[in-house]
Amino acid sequence: MNISPSHLKLLFVSTPVGPLGTGLGGGVELSLYNIAQEMLRRGHTLQIVAPQGSTFKSIPLVQIPGNFQIIAQSQERTAPIIISENSVLANMWEYARQVQDDYDLILNFAYDWLPFYLTPFFNRPIAHFVSMGSLYEAMDQIVAQVAAQFPGTIGFYTSSQAATFNINQQCPCLSSGIDLSLYQFCAQPQLELAWLGRIAPEKGLEDAVAAAQIANIPLKIMGKMQDKSYWEKICQDYPDVPIKYLGFMSTAQMQQELRQCRAMLMTPRWMEAFGNVAIEALACGVPVIAYNRGGPSEIIQDGMTGFLVEPDDVNGLVDAIARLDQIERYTCRNQAETEYSVAALGDRFELWFRDILQSL
Repeated sequence: MNISPSHLKLLFVSTPVGPLGTGLGGGVELSLYNIAQEMLRRGHTLQIVAPQGSTFKSIPLVQIPGNFQIIAQSQERTAPIIISENSVLANMWEYARQVQDDYDLILNFAYDWLPFYLTPFFNRPIAHFVSMGSLYEAMDQIVAQVAAQFPGTIGFYTSSQAATFNINQQCPCLSSGIDLSLYQFCAQPQLELAWLGRIAPEKGLEDAVAAAQIANIPLKIMGKMQDKSYWEKICQDYPDVPIKYLGFMSTAQMQQELRQCRAMLMTPRWMEAFGNVAIEALACGVPVIAYNRGGPSEIIQDGMTGFLVEPDDVNGLVDAIARLDQIERYTCRNQAETEYSVAALGDRFELWFRDILQSL
């Protein structure tokens, strides 16, 4: 294939669990948006294929109707492959098949079996940015199969995420990045803690609430309400904790609330692939206290930009809260600027795309 050294034509195919801009896609929405914005800024041609109802601003969108896909986190390890009637996932990939010849490369953001299965049947290369760790066996098998057949086309956030899959060769670990101009530094926080994420059992919100209760510090909660019964049980179990649920917020609104907090807590029950909320906190100068598993363990500099705590240890969270005076908030912002700028993110992805195309 004859690839221009300066200009790429890219087709991004979104997650099928909900429209972009709603928060249903979790951190992968932010990653997709930032990667797309940076590719456009660099002069590449780009189109995003996304479920109908998506609301990304200033980015070319093709909106595809259909029924949303079941989120992978809700499936058992031995669950069969499920594709619903009039599936938006299948419809997006049928559109991609029809227009593939207009592009140099297709980038898949869906953590789902179908795009991997379809890869050998396309005449344009497909890169897969895997947004979660190993969750179910059918997905593990197809990821390993594509990695073996098309080396270098599987990308992960972190090495700890990649290690959950049984892949023999080394795969690119691309990390993440954000537009730092959207996050304002705050040197003098209020006596509040923050927690950001989807309200769902795998995120372990109850541990953050328990820690806030013991530390007697108010907790701001921000994120998509995905499991209302789970939230109601937390409220029932912790009726006296000073918590405030602010809902799913725009970046501008979220960072305004986040930057005023003394720290952000990350309490996942599962292995986070990365944790975009961690770098958003650091960009505001907010230290991160997280369980030492998955992506956060590769982001947080323990004792410098936050604390890593033994997983599922609420008392460990409380002890870390008591040591927050040891953290210099400027160091947090500096780490975000050094490691997680959107320009650095663009460099990593652009190099990955060119490596794939040059290997053809």
